[in-house]
Amino acid sequence: MQRILILSFITLLVFSCTTNSKKQTELHKPTAHIIAFYNLENLFDTINDVGVRDGEFTPEGSKQWDSERYRAKQNNMSKVIADIGSEMNINGPSLIGLCEVENRGVLEDLIKTKLLQEKNYSIIHTDSPDERGIDVAMLYDPNSFELTSTKSYPLIIYKNEDGKRLYTRDQLLVSGKLEGDLIHFIVNHWPSRYGGLKRSIPSRKAAALLNRQIIDSLLTIDANAKIVTMGDLNDDPTDESIITHLKAHGQKDSLESKDLYNPLANDFEQGKGTLYYRGKWNLFDQIIVTQGLLSADEGLRFDSAYIFKKPYLIQQDGDFKGYLHRTYGGKKYLNGYSDHLPVYMVLK
Repeated sequence: MQRILILSFITLLVFSCTTNSKKQTELHKPTAHIIAFYNLENLFDTINDVGVRDGEFTPEGSKQWDSERYRAKQNNMSKVIADIGSEMNINGPSLIGLCEVENRGVLEDLIKTKLLQEKNYSIIHTDSPDERGIDVAMLYDPNSFELTSTKSYPLIIYKNEDGKRLYTRDQLLVSGKLEGDLIHFIVNHWPSRYGGLKRSIPSRKAAALLNRQIIDSLLTIDANAKIVTMGDLNDDPTDESIITHLKAHGQKDSLESKDLYNPLANDFEQGKGTLYYRGKWNLFDQIIVTQGLLSADEGLRFDSAYIFKKPYLIQQDGDFKGYLHRTYGGKKYLNGYSDHLPVYMVLK
Protein backbone atom coordinates (compact mmCIF):
# COMPACT_ATOMS: atom_id res chain seq x y z
CA MET A 1 0.00 0.00 0.00
CA GLN A 2 2.83 2.36 0.93
CA ARG A 3 4.57 1.64 -2.42
CA ILE A 4 1.38 2.51 -4.32
CA LEU A 5 1.06 5.82 -2.46
CA ILE A 6 4.69 6.71 -3.23
CA LEU A 7 4.23 5.92 -6.94
CA SER A 8 1.04 7.97 -7.03
CA PHE A 9 2.82 10.91 -5.41
CA ILE A 10 5.68 10.74 -7.92
CA THR A 11 3.20 10.61 -10.82
CA LEU A 12 1.32 13.66 -9.51
CA LEU A 13 4.58 15.53 -8.97
CA VAL A 14 5.78 14.87 -12.53
CA PHE A 15 2.39 15.85 -13.97
CA SER A 16 2.33 19.04 -11.90
CA CYS A 17 5.83 20.05 -13.01
CA THR A 18 5.04 19.32 -16.65
CA THR A 19 1.81 21.31 -16.48
CA ASN A 20 3.45 24.27 -14.74
CA SER A 21 6.30 24.23 -17.26
CA LYS A 22 3.80 24.21 -20.13
CA LYS A 23 1.84 27.09 -18.57
CA GLN A 24 5.04 29.11 -18.08
CA THR A 25 6.04 28.45 -21.71
CA GLU A 26 2.62 29.61 -22.92
CA LEU A 27 2.79 32.63 -20.62
CA HIS A 28 6.14 33.76 -22.05
CA LYS A 29 5.33 32.85 -25.66
CA PRO A 30 5.42 36.09 -27.69
CA THR A 31 2.16 37.26 -29.20
CA ALA A 32 2.34 38.18 -32.88
CA HIS A 33 -0.08 40.34 -34.80
CA ILE A 34 -0.34 40.85 -38.55
CA ILE A 35 -1.01 44.41 -39.75
CA ALA A 36 -1.77 44.49 -43.48
CA PHE A 37 -2.79 46.71 -46.36
CA TYR A 38 -4.49 45.72 -49.62
CA ASN A 39 -5.69 47.69 -52.64
CA LEU A 40 -8.77 45.71 -53.68
CA GLU A 41 -8.89 47.24 -57.17
CA ASN A 42 -12.41 48.46 -57.85
CA LEU A 43 -14.51 46.67 -55.26
CA PHE A 44 -17.79 48.12 -56.55
CA ASP A 45 -21.33 46.90 -56.07
CA THR A 46 -23.60 46.54 -59.10
CA ILE A 47 -25.71 49.67 -58.47
CA ASN A 48 -25.25 52.82 -60.56
CA ASP A 49 -25.06 55.60 -57.96
CA VAL A 50 -25.91 59.20 -58.84
CA GLY A 51 -22.93 61.57 -58.82
CA VAL A 52 -20.33 58.78 -58.95
CA ARG A 53 -18.48 57.54 -62.02
CA ASP A 54 -19.31 53.86 -61.48
CA GLY A 55 -21.39 53.19 -64.58
CA GLU A 56 -18.98 50.64 -66.02
CA PHE A 57 -19.42 48.53 -62.88
CA THR A 58 -23.09 47.77 -63.52
CA PRO A 59 -24.80 44.96 -65.46
CA GLU A 60 -25.38 47.39 -68.33
CA GLY A 61 -21.86 48.84 -68.19
CA SER A 62 -18.83 48.02 -70.29
CA LYS A 63 -17.58 45.45 -67.76
CA GLN A 64 -20.96 43.69 -67.51
CA TRP A 65 -20.56 43.78 -63.76
CA ASP A 66 -23.36 41.57 -62.47
CA SER A 67 -24.11 39.80 -59.18
CA GLU A 68 -22.18 36.68 -60.17
CA ARG A 69 -18.99 38.62 -60.90
CA TYR A 70 -19.47 40.72 -57.78
CA ARG A 71 -19.73 37.60 -55.57
CA ALA A 72 -16.68 36.08 -57.27
CA LYS A 73 -14.70 39.26 -56.57
CA GLN A 74 -15.74 39.20 -52.90
CA ASN A 75 -14.72 35.55 -52.52
CA ASN A 76 -11.39 36.19 -54.21
CA MET A 77 -10.65 39.17 -51.96
CA SER A 78 -11.56 37.21 -48.85
CA LYS A 79 -9.28 34.35 -49.93
CA VAL A 80 -6.29 36.70 -50.04
CA ILE A 81 -7.09 38.44 -46.75
CA ALA A 82 -7.60 35.15 -44.91
CA ASP A 83 -4.33 33.79 -46.35
CA ILE A 84 -2.14 36.65 -45.10
CA GLY A 85 -0.07 35.32 -42.22
CA SER A 86 -0.86 31.64 -42.89
CA GLU A 87 2.80 30.78 -43.43
CA MET A 88 3.40 31.94 -39.83
CA ASN A 89 0.38 30.03 -38.52
CA ILE A 90 -1.37 33.31 -37.73
CA ASN A 91 -5.09 33.38 -38.40
CA GLY A 92 -5.32 36.44 -40.63
CA PRO A 93 -4.58 40.13 -39.94
CA SER A 94 -5.58 41.74 -36.67
CA LEU A 95 -6.06 44.93 -38.69
CA ILE A 96 -6.05 45.49 -42.43
CA GLY A 97 -6.22 48.79 -44.26
CA LEU A 98 -8.08 48.76 -47.56
CA CYS A 99 -8.55 51.05 -50.52
CA GLU A 100 -10.61 51.17 -53.70
CA VAL A 101 -13.82 50.18 -51.93
CA GLU A 102 -17.01 51.87 -53.10
CA ASN A 103 -18.95 52.06 -49.84
CA ARG A 104 -19.64 50.43 -46.50
CA GLY A 105 -22.03 47.96 -48.10
CA VAL A 106 -19.31 46.18 -50.09
CA LEU A 107 -17.30 45.82 -46.87
CA GLU A 108 -20.29 44.33 -45.05
CA ASP A 109 -20.60 41.78 -47.84
CA LEU A 110 -16.85 41.10 -47.66
CA ILE A 111 -16.78 40.25 -43.95
CA LYS A 112 -19.76 37.92 -44.41
CA THR A 113 -17.91 35.72 -46.90
CA LYS A 114 -17.22 32.15 -45.82
CA LEU A 115 -13.50 32.66 -45.25
CA LEU A 116 -13.87 35.83 -43.17
CA GLN A 117 -17.09 35.43 -41.22
CA GLU A 118 -15.42 33.49 -38.39
CA LYS A 119 -12.94 36.34 -37.93
CA ASN A 120 -15.85 38.60 -36.97
CA TYR A 121 -14.16 41.71 -38.35
CA SER A 122 -15.50 45.16 -37.52
CA ILE A 123 -15.54 47.95 -40.14
CA ILE A 124 -14.21 51.50 -40.07
CA HIS A 125 -15.30 53.47 -43.14
CA THR A 126 -16.18 57.01 -44.12
CA ASP A 127 -17.24 58.33 -47.52
CA SER A 128 -14.56 60.33 -49.34
CA PRO A 129 -15.32 62.98 -51.97
CA ASP A 130 -13.41 61.02 -54.62
CA GLU A 131 -14.91 61.48 -58.09
CA ARG A 132 -14.79 57.75 -58.80
CA GLY A 133 -16.51 57.03 -55.52
CA ILE A 134 -13.71 54.95 -54.00
CA ASP A 135 -12.74 55.16 -50.34
CA VAL A 136 -10.20 53.93 -47.83
CA ALA A 137 -11.29 51.77 -44.91
CA MET A 138 -10.08 49.42 -42.21
CA LEU A 139 -11.17 46.05 -40.89
CA TYR A 140 -10.14 45.02 -37.39
CA ASP A 141 -10.53 42.03 -35.11
CA PRO A 142 -12.43 43.30 -32.03
CA ASN A 143 -11.03 40.41 -29.98
CA SER A 144 -7.53 41.84 -30.46
CA PHE A 145 -8.03 45.56 -31.02
CA GLU A 146 -9.96 47.96 -28.80
CA LEU A 147 -11.00 50.95 -30.89
CA THR A 148 -10.76 54.33 -29.14
CA SER A 149 -11.17 56.91 -31.93
CA THR A 150 -11.29 57.53 -35.69
CA LYS A 151 -10.93 60.67 -37.77
CA SER A 152 -10.89 61.43 -41.50
CA TYR A 153 -8.60 64.14 -42.85
CA PRO A 154 -9.61 65.58 -46.23
CA LEU A 155 -6.84 66.14 -48.76
CA ILE A 156 -7.61 69.53 -50.28
CA ILE A 157 -5.73 70.18 -53.52
CA TYR A 158 -6.45 72.75 -56.22
CA LYS A 159 -5.40 72.08 -59.80
CA ASN A 160 -2.88 74.65 -60.95
CA GLU A 161 -4.18 74.97 -64.50
CA ASP A 162 -7.81 75.80 -63.76
CA GLY A 163 -8.05 76.41 -60.02
CA LYS A 164 -10.58 73.61 -59.54
CA ARG A 165 -10.35 71.29 -56.57
CA LEU A 166 -9.06 67.76 -57.06
CA TYR A 167 -11.51 65.52 -55.24
CA THR A 168 -9.59 62.55 -53.93
CA ARG A 169 -9.47 60.17 -50.97
CA ASP A 170 -9.39 61.23 -47.33
CA GLN A 171 -6.69 59.95 -44.99
CA LEU A 172 -8.18 57.80 -42.23
CA LEU A 173 -6.71 57.86 -38.71
CA VAL A 174 -7.62 54.94 -36.46
CA SER A 175 -6.45 54.82 -32.83
CA GLY A 176 -6.85 52.04 -30.31
CA LYS A 177 -5.26 49.46 -28.08
CA LEU A 178 -3.68 46.29 -29.41
CA GLU A 179 -2.71 43.97 -26.56
CA GLY A 180 -3.35 46.99 -24.34
CA ASP A 181 -0.79 49.03 -26.30
CA LEU A 182 -1.99 52.33 -27.80
CA ILE A 183 -1.20 52.35 -31.54
CA HIS A 184 -2.30 54.77 -34.26
CA PHE A 185 -2.94 53.64 -37.84
CA ILE A 186 -3.31 55.89 -40.89
CA VAL A 187 -4.82 54.46 -44.08
CA ASN A 188 -3.89 56.22 -47.33
CA HIS A 189 -4.63 56.20 -51.05
CA TRP A 190 -2.68 59.08 -52.50
CA PRO A 191 -3.52 60.75 -55.84
CA SER A 192 -2.66 58.67 -58.88
CA ARG A 193 -0.21 59.37 -61.70
CA TYR A 194 -3.07 59.81 -64.15
CA GLY A 195 -2.32 62.62 -66.58
CA GLY A 196 1.44 62.12 -66.34
CA LEU A 197 4.01 61.63 -63.60
CA LYS A 198 5.41 65.17 -63.65
CA ARG A 199 2.02 66.87 -63.55
CA SER A 200 0.83 64.71 -60.66
CA ILE A 201 3.88 65.10 -58.38
CA PRO A 202 2.48 68.17 -56.51
CA SER A 203 -0.65 66.21 -55.56
CA ARG A 204 1.34 63.47 -53.86
CA LYS A 205 3.57 66.05 -52.22
CA ALA A 206 0.42 67.53 -50.67
CA ALA A 207 -0.68 64.04 -49.56
CA ALA A 208 2.71 63.38 -47.95
CA LEU A 209 2.65 66.71 -46.13
CA LEU A 210 -0.85 66.02 -44.79
CA ASN A 211 0.26 62.58 -43.62
CA ARG A 212 3.33 64.09 -41.99
CA GLN A 213 1.12 66.69 -40.28
CA ILE A 214 -1.07 63.96 -38.77
CA ILE A 215 1.98 62.03 -37.57
CA ASP A 216 3.66 65.12 -36.09
CA SER A 217 0.50 66.06 -34.21
CA LEU A 218 0.57 62.64 -32.53
CA LEU A 219 4.32 62.85 -31.82
CA THR A 220 3.80 66.23 -30.18
CA ILE A 221 1.52 64.58 -27.63
CA ASP A 222 3.83 61.58 -27.19
CA ALA A 223 7.34 61.63 -28.64
CA ASN A 224 7.41 57.82 -28.53
CA ALA A 225 3.97 57.33 -30.08
CA LYS A 226 3.54 54.08 -31.95
CA ILE A 227 2.22 54.98 -35.39
CA VAL A 228 1.75 52.92 -38.54
CA THR A 229 1.00 54.70 -41.82
CA MET A 230 0.03 52.44 -44.70
CA GLY A 231 -1.46 52.59 -48.13
CA ASP A 232 -1.21 52.85 -51.87
CA LEU A 233 0.98 55.94 -52.10
CA ASN A 234 1.28 55.88 -55.90
CA ASP A 235 4.99 56.55 -55.44
CA ASP A 236 7.97 54.30 -54.79
CA PRO A 237 10.06 54.39 -51.58
CA THR A 238 12.76 56.37 -53.43
CA ASP A 239 10.45 59.15 -54.66
CA GLU A 240 10.51 62.69 -53.32
CA SER A 241 7.12 62.46 -51.61
CA ILE A 242 8.35 59.57 -49.43
CA ILE A 243 11.97 60.57 -48.82
CA THR A 244 11.76 64.35 -48.53
CA HIS A 245 8.23 65.17 -47.43
CA LEU A 246 7.12 62.11 -45.44
CA LYS A 247 10.71 61.57 -44.21
CA ALA A 248 10.54 57.79 -44.45
CA HIS A 249 13.75 55.82 -45.04
CA GLY A 250 14.83 52.21 -45.34
CA GLN A 251 18.02 52.37 -43.26
CA LYS A 252 17.01 51.80 -39.67
CA ASP A 253 20.42 52.64 -38.19
CA SER A 254 20.66 56.09 -39.79
CA LEU A 255 17.27 57.52 -38.86
CA GLU A 256 17.26 61.04 -37.49
CA SER A 257 14.83 62.42 -34.91
CA LYS A 258 11.18 61.95 -36.05
CA ASP A 259 12.21 60.12 -39.23
CA LEU A 260 10.02 57.17 -40.17
CA TYR A 261 11.20 53.66 -40.95
CA ASN A 262 10.15 52.20 -44.30
CA PRO A 263 11.06 48.49 -44.09
CA LEU A 264 9.95 47.61 -47.63
CA ALA A 265 12.36 50.15 -49.16
CA ASN A 266 15.00 47.43 -49.09
CA ASP A 267 12.72 45.10 -51.06
CA PHE A 268 12.32 47.78 -53.72
CA GLU A 269 16.10 48.14 -54.02
CA GLN A 270 16.20 44.39 -54.75
CA GLY A 271 13.76 44.80 -57.64
CA LYS A 272 10.64 43.70 -55.78
CA GLY A 273 7.30 45.46 -55.82
CA THR A 274 3.54 45.32 -55.46
CA LEU A 275 2.43 46.16 -59.02
CA TYR A 276 3.95 45.29 -62.38
CA TYR A 277 3.79 47.83 -65.19
CA ARG A 278 5.54 47.67 -68.56
CA GLY A 279 8.03 45.08 -67.41
CA LYS A 280 8.94 46.87 -64.18
CA TRP A 281 7.95 46.42 -60.55
CA ASN A 282 6.75 49.46 -58.61
CA LEU A 283 6.31 49.43 -54.85
CA PHE A 284 3.42 51.84 -54.33
CA ASP A 285 1.94 49.87 -51.43
CA GLN A 286 3.92 50.60 -48.32
CA ILE A 287 3.67 50.15 -44.57
CA ILE A 288 5.76 52.61 -42.55
CA VAL A 289 6.33 53.03 -38.79
CA THR A 290 7.54 55.59 -36.28
CA GLN A 291 10.61 54.91 -34.18
CA GLY A 292 8.39 54.26 -31.17
CA LEU A 293 7.69 50.83 -32.67
CA LEU A 294 11.40 50.13 -33.17
CA SER A 295 12.73 50.95 -29.73
CA ALA A 296 9.81 49.95 -27.52
CA ASP A 297 10.99 48.50 -24.21
CA GLU A 298 7.44 47.46 -23.33
CA GLY A 299 4.47 46.27 -25.32
CA LEU A 300 4.41 45.53 -29.03
CA ARG A 301 7.26 46.38 -31.36
CA PHE A 302 8.02 46.05 -35.06
CA ASP A 303 9.41 42.68 -36.07
CA SER A 304 9.36 42.36 -39.88
CA ALA A 305 7.52 43.38 -43.08
CA TYR A 306 6.71 41.52 -46.27
CA ILE A 307 5.12 41.68 -49.69
CA PHE A 308 2.44 38.99 -49.93
CA LYS A 309 3.15 37.29 -53.24
CA LYS A 310 1.56 33.86 -53.60
CA PRO A 311 1.68 32.13 -57.02
CA TYR A 312 -2.09 32.29 -57.45
CA LEU A 313 -1.86 36.10 -57.51
CA ILE A 314 0.36 36.01 -60.61
CA GLN A 315 -0.61 35.03 -64.16
CA GLN A 316 1.25 31.79 -64.87
CA ASP A 317 0.71 31.64 -68.63
CA GLY A 318 -0.91 33.34 -71.61
CA ASP A 319 -0.57 36.91 -72.86
CA PHE A 320 -0.35 38.31 -69.31
CA LYS A 321 2.22 35.82 -67.95
CA GLY A 322 4.20 37.38 -65.10
CA TYR A 323 1.63 40.11 -64.54
CA LEU A 324 -0.75 40.18 -61.61
CA HIS A 325 -3.87 38.06 -61.93
CA ARG A 326 -6.46 40.84 -62.05
CA THR A 327 -10.23 40.86 -62.27
CA TYR A 328 -9.94 42.20 -65.82
CA GLY A 329 -7.13 42.14 -68.36
CA GLY A 330 -8.07 45.08 -70.52
CA LYS A 331 -11.71 44.35 -71.40
CA LYS A 332 -11.39 40.61 -70.81
CA TYR A 333 -12.86 39.21 -67.59
CA LEU A 334 -10.23 37.05 -65.85
CA ASN A 335 -11.91 36.37 -62.50
CA GLY A 336 -8.68 37.30 -60.71
CA TYR A 337 -7.77 39.36 -57.71
CA SER A 338 -6.19 42.82 -57.91
CA ASP A 339 -3.59 44.83 -59.81
CA HIS A 340 -1.74 45.26 -56.48
CA LEU A 341 -0.17 42.78 -54.08
CA PRO A 342 -0.89 43.16 -50.36
CA VAL A 343 1.80 44.16 -47.88
CA TYR A 344 1.96 43.29 -44.22
CA MET A 345 4.08 43.56 -41.13
CA VAL A 346 4.44 41.57 -37.92
CA LEU A 347 4.23 43.13 -34.48
CA LYS A 348 5.48 41.08 -31.54
